[in-house]
Amino acid sequence: MTTLSPERPDTVDLAPHVSLSDTISQTMTLAWRATVKMRRSLEVMFDVTIQPLIFTAMFAYIFGGAISGDVGSYLPLIIPGLIGQTVLTACVATGVQLRTDLDSGVFDRFKVLPIARIAPLAGPMVADMLRYLIAAVLTFTVGIAIGYRPGGGFAGVAGAILLAVVAGWSLAWIFTFFGLVGRNAQGVQGISLLVMFPLTFLSNAFVPTDTMPRPLEAFAEVNPVSLVITALRDLANRGEVTGAVGWALVGCAVVVAIFAPLSVRRFKKM
Repeated sequence: MTTLSPERPDTVDLAPHVSLSDTISQTMTLAWRATVKMRRSLEVMFDVTIQPLIFTAMFAYIFGGAISGDVGSYLPLIIPGLIGQTVLTACVATGVQLRTDLDSGVFDRFKVLPIARIAPLAGPMVADMLRYLIAAVLTFTVGIAIGYRPGGGFAGVAGAILLAVVAGWSLAWIFTFFGLVGRNAQGVQGISLLVMFPLTFLSNAFVPTDTMPRPLEAFAEVNPVSLVITALRDLANRGEVTGAVGWALVGCAVVVAIFAPLSVRRFKKM
């Protein structure tokens, strides 16, 4: 008797490394997936649509007279500051949504696919750049409606919006890391808020730093949020690409260089 051995099924040899072009393609595919989710759950857009409308009017009219003497004088200070604050708040949702997806098991499917490990993390963050764009545009729109006149003109405002989107994408890596190390969505939100509030309020977003006690002023001067907001003011109010813009981009690059590898390493170990 002869024994017939079963034929081996055809196998596909997978490349040991994913090319850069494939990584970009996979990231954009997952970004499109995240965008579709936004369209089907519009409530996730409330923090970048409703919040800018309320916060811009509220901060301007409540604090304008106390800090700058009148609302008109306060707007060049507060409008760029509110853009930084709103974008940073939107970054918190990135980590919370990531933790929710992890708990639902959808990322277990991504991990067994022959795709770049960074793509499932960077894809939703690319989609969130649309949220930062909406928040920045609405904040400027409300500010102009209540009397803000940016000295930088259209080009300065456009540059400020672009910088805000880049900064939001960069800072979101911090909260992506929190989403990976947190045990549940509530815990991630709690950790993120503990980081977000000091970064926002211990900055130059709402008041000049020279009015703070010296230790707080020193922290605010090196706060990456302060660097971004100073650059936003230079672009929007004066239309100038100053050294603050360069330092803001350097700060964003440092944040990405630290937290992107940490996030990918953590994702591989999960």
